Amino acid sequence: MERICLDCNAVINGRADKKFCDDQCRTHYNNRIRTEDNSFLNEVNRILKKNRAILNTKNPTGKIKVKRESLLRKGFDFTYHTHTYSTQKGQVYFFCYEQGYLFLENDEILLVKRDTEITRAQ
Repeated sequence: MERICLDCNAVINGRADKKFCDDQCRTHYNNRIRTEDNSFLNEVNRILKKNRAILNTKNPTGKIKVKRESLLRKGFDFTYHTHTYSTQKGQVYFFCYEQGYLFLENDEILLVKRDTEITRAQ
């Protein structure tokens, strides 16, 4: 029975359990499968990194108020965040890694860094 390489469809010679004609085909095949499986994950990670970078740029001191529109202009996506934190007062902070934000009135947003503002609020 003739065996065919899973990547390039060439005829395989050698061991009976061999699936690829050479290491290059094996690597190419596995990288392609991994890329296809992780495309959604890669897209979400790209958005989270961009959100974190925007928050980091807007919040150099660790705590600042900004207008919602200023984040949107930079391309911030409020749909994605890594986690939330609820205070005893019922306020919910949204985080992109260590950079967080809290929605305030009048389209203002309080930007915080995890190690500064939240630990003091407890």
